[in-house]
Amino acid sequence: MLYANVVLGLPIEGPFDYLVPADLERKISVGARVWVDFSHQKTVAYVVNLSHKTKIKRIKEVLAVIDPVPLLDAQLLGLAVRLADYYCCSRGQAIESALPDELRKGKAVTLGATPPPFFSEAKKTQSSLRFIQGNNRIAAYLKEIRQVWSAGQSVIVLFSDIPEAERARELFSKHLGTEVFLSFRKQPKELEIWERIRASGACIVVGTRSNIFSPVNNLGLIIVDQEEDQVYKQEQVPHYHAREAACMRGEVSGAKVILGSQTPSLESFYLAEKNKLSFEIMPSASVYPEIKIIDLARLAYAERKSKSIFSKFLADAIYSVLTQKGKVLLLVNRKGFATAAACHNCGKTLKCPRCNINLVFHFEEDTLKCHHCNFKMEVPEICPSCNAGYIKYSGTGTEKVESEVAKVFPQARVKLLGEEDRNAPLLDADIFVATSAAIKYQELNFDLIGVMLIDNALNRVDFRAAEKTFMLLRGLTGLTTKKIIIQSANANHHCFRALIKNDVMLFLREELKIRKQLNFAPFKHMILLKLRGPSLEKVKKVGTDLFDKLNRSKTSSIKMLAFNPGQPAKLRGNFYYQILMRATSAEKATHFLKLHLKSEHYSGIIVTVDVDPV
Repeated sequence: MLYANVVLGLPIEGPFDYLVPADLERKISVGARVWVDFSHQKTVAYVVNLSHKTKIKRIKEVLAVIDPVPLLDAQLLGLAVRLADYYCCSRGQAIESALPDELRKGKAVTLGATPPPFFSEAKKTQSSLRFIQGNNRIAAYLKEIRQVWSAGQSVIVLFSDIPEAERARELFSKHLGTEVFLSFRKQPKELEIWERIRASGACIVVGTRSNIFSPVNNLGLIIVDQEEDQVYKQEQVPHYHAREAACMRGEVSGAKVILGSQTPSLESFYLAEKNKLSFEIMPSASVYPEIKIIDLARLAYAERKSKSIFSKFLADAIYSVLTQKGKVLLLVNRKGFATAAACHNCGKTLKCPRCNINLVFHFEEDTLKCHHCNFKMEVPEICPSCNAGYIKYSGTGTEKVESEVAKVFPQARVKLLGEEDRNAPLLDADIFVATSAAIKYQELNFDLIGVMLIDNALNRVDFRAAEKTFMLLRGLTGLTTKKIIIQSANANHHCFRALIKNDVMLFLREELKIRKQLNFAPFKHMILLKLRGPSLEKVKKVGTDLFDKLNRSKTSSIKMLAFNPGQPAKLRGNFYYQILMRATSAEKATHFLKLHLKSEHYSGIIVTVDVDPV
């Protein structure tokens, strides 16, 4: 008798044993998809092992074999095990994160009559980990890619967004004289591209986060550009980080891994400090701008009383640039006109009924919008709570800044900088207003950049707040070679001191010192256990019981820190609570959680685990 050990793309650990019928024994193989009956439903499953023994007495049969040859090679199966053990998901969920949607739904594909050449045991060679810092990294990438490509090996390159990946594909193809594949989720003909990559003996693939799972043969190099960008963190289960997944795949396949950035993440810098990562700093090809910090806490009394969003220093600098026909970028990291709308009489704040967060007023559309879901409503003429006739707006967004600029500088042409302007020449306006998305527009260049309300980002309840703020401000230095003016009431923060001196290491060492004192990442792993459901009382009770249970069962390597409402506490009709814990090892914490969550079933409550949240 032959038995197949299979896993499924469900939050159930497995593997599960199924009997292989005699007529399918020659067709089935490890790495192939099969149809099975699971919980009275015909379901796609993935074969992870074949055996002649089983402990199951009443065993079901495999219904059909989808793939006559393996769909997944030993390296991708090994990567799935690593992801499942680290990010507290099932092996099947990890496998499905690597596949196009049609394959997850069981669509049959032609894979050839024999197993592909990449189906082999993991290479025995050791992978190496290297970091390249600088704003002219592409030249270094090309040099590395050319060496690996000429040796007949494949290359995977990750970028933080699709336009960056598209530009890189054109550049690499031009310089290397070969076809370069573009890969990202939900792209047109995703499955066709996946099959072409899999059929290639060696190839170069560029793409976004999911590209780390491209089914390339003979992998020799993985590059993760702007590795600090939080878009590399997957929002859905499994909550993997592409940087960590790249390191895992490099170890499994013996490929070299290069992390690149203008400003390394604390995690990468920590590895460098421990000599687990070689560091290479490339000299900058551009002039570093002058950085000026305006201390809002020390403004003159008359200037504070005016409540203008522009300090006199920033307003004068803008006026000076305008007189010289220059271009100005003003950054405020909030969209809309006002971030809150409330009744002047009863104080009732208008909130999203699905998410219970403040609705944002958009002046151009004259609507109130929720930025977490698609809810929007017309601005009420009277308060829905007390029927008073006046709604008061507060907070500042991009539209309000645009309006204020038009009042203070009536002679200037003002425009909100949107995604469609990414590659457009700056000809149609003098002053541009944008959110943090502006740092993606590295092709643009300004004579002056003004940063307002940066303290909102710096003072967030987030242990990564200073790191994220510094990354944002460093990104802005690529948009000007002249001057950046930052308004802050916390002018002596080490984030600003490092920025003024153009000393990334100053910030990283200071931030690392603070993280060590607080026992935060990268010294320990932070883990969020998230609970959500439509009933607030039920979510809270289940969360309280689970927190108490885990607290009683915790080991010396795991510490329960807090049980709190989620941020936000309500989203798209579901209420959220979360348990925060700290662990010395992600793998040990995952084992602990899987052990204690395995027997728990909460009707109507969904429980997910986010390891190393960003």
